[in-house]
Amino acid sequence: MKSLAPRCACKLLARRVKPRLIGAATLKEAARAFALKLPFEPPAGGFRTERLGGVRTEVCGAGTPLLYLHGGAYFAGGPRHYRPIAGFFAARGFEVFTPAYRLAPRHPFPAALEDALAAYEALAGRGGPIALAGDSAGGGLALALMLARRDAGLLLPVAAALFSPWTDLSVTGASARENEGRDPLFTRRMLKIAARAYLAGAKADDPRASPLCGDLTGLPPLLLHAGEDELLRDDAVRLAERGQACGVTARLVLWPEVPHCWQLAAGLMEEARASLGEAAAFLRDAAG
Repeated sequence: MKSLAPRCACKLLARRVKPRLIGAATLKEAARAFALKLPFEPPAGGFRTERLGGVRTEVCGAGTPLLYLHGGAYFAGGPRHYRPIAGFFAARGFEVFTPAYRLAPRHPFPAALEDALAAYEALAGRGGPIALAGDSAGGGLALALMLARRDAGLLLPVAAALFSPWTDLSVTGASARENEGRDPLFTRRMLKIAARAYLAGAKADDPRASPLCGDLTGLPPLLLHAGEDELLRDDAVRLAERGQACGVTARLVLWPEVPHCWQLAAGLMEEARASLGEAAAFLRDAAG
């Protein structure tokens, strides 16, 4: 499935957003560059805010609980920026919880993971199956959350859908070099700056920060979507390979000619709706 929209989106990001990221003098300036305004269809009842495990969380929809962990390289973004994705899931029978986890550099590792775990634990206390999803840094955070709960002997989500998950803060994937000139949004330098800000001296190979370094045994089924031209492509590729080696059901789909986190353009891009539609069906089937 190909349309003109992904190519247009890549050109727009390469011309308008990437130069602002490269030229940002501070992480605050870079965070503003990330804050794109995209159209979305609000679900019936709109969005509301509640405290989930002490974490401010935006909620929409009704149905199977879905914890969605947003991206933003651990220093940018928030629930309102990811309403196109939350709204899509809500329209397909999920009650979507998007926590505003703490961000670097003011709140470095492991603050984001602590907030994600607190929100998930509060949701688990309500009973019933829970689905999990996330993109980019949020995808890595979702994976770290599952590893932490497994190690603690706690119930895991029924399945997780991860979009271009950032699973290796050392930025060692081959695609981080091979796609340096093709990725319309990121450079290796940007990723390393963001990783240093989040880690604040912690080791990049700590599985709580880089879950690709952890033992994936016992995790629930995973659906992984990534773009072929992304710097983070091989974070998903290696995750699928290591997951399968550990006995985890991990389905990987690589999408051509799409930018990082293209799912945000669900209001504009057929490929975004297709990706989110597959994820919604995958999570719904797992939840029964």
